[in-house]
Amino acid sequence: MESFVLLHPVLQALIGTLFTWGMTAAGSGMVYVSKEPGQKTLDVMLGFAAGVMIAASYWSLLAPAIEMSEEMGIPGWLPAAIGFLAGGGALRLVDRYLPHLHLGLPTSEAEGVHTRWKRTTLLVLAITLHNIPEGLAVGVGFGAVAYGLPSASLAGAVALALGIGIQNFPEGMAVSLPLRREGLSQGKSFMYGQLSGVVEPIAGVIGAAIVGISRPILPYALAFAAGAMIFVVVEEVIPESQQSGNGDLATMGVMLGFTVMMILDVALG
Repeated sequence: MESFVLLHPVLQALIGTLFTWGMTAAGSGMVYVSKEPGQKTLDVMLGFAAGVMIAASYWSLLAPAIEMSEEMGIPGWLPAAIGFLAGGGALRLVDRYLPHLHLGLPTSEAEGVHTRWKRTTLLVLAITLHNIPEGLAVGVGFGAVAYGLPSASLAGAVALALGIGIQNFPEGMAVSLPLRREGLSQGKSFMYGQLSGVVEPIAGVIGAAIVGISRPILPYALAFAAGAMIFVVVEEVIPESQQSGNGDLATMGVMLGFTVMMILDVALG
């Protein structure tokens, strides 16, 4: 652990997001398990993932952004509000133009610009959208530690990476298992599932590097990541967890995920 503390924040972010990617791959590996989890289990897991992302958006991102702003002599609400709305707006643009397809929908209902890409590619891109703000959040979290502000701690950044990694497990399953049901081989289903998480180390390194350029950017970057995650949760994760008629169970998953992430952040951060 001591050697990890001494690493450059960008390297810490890379290691943290490699872990979250690994958890995505572990979830995708469930395609090799003989007994596939039922739809109720998958919906609860998606709800759990949504709960983790909601809690992380506040406890690990928005709250520190507000505290950092006040420490810098800026009204606490200003960077948080601007960054939050900018993050949601940026993901809205990506959602509008990037071709992707939500799970359980026919190819004719693919979103983004029209394309002739395969259905499997569109499904993977939908989950990849989830992972962009997650990787960015982890990267910004580690990058914030470099400034030594009281509101930014290495333990908090690690807790965020741990929470995102935990919820990436069901997300990996949510990609690979439906692909397997659509007729792909186990190998291809696993490959596409883990591939959806490749963007996290990339986004994590970019996030850590950006906040390393200038300290005043930091609260805006934290809030930006929070806004992007909330957009993904409301636009994609929660609707997917509710579409199979297991709304009550999925909602309890959200509550559980929120509680777990809150405990991780408060206890470790």
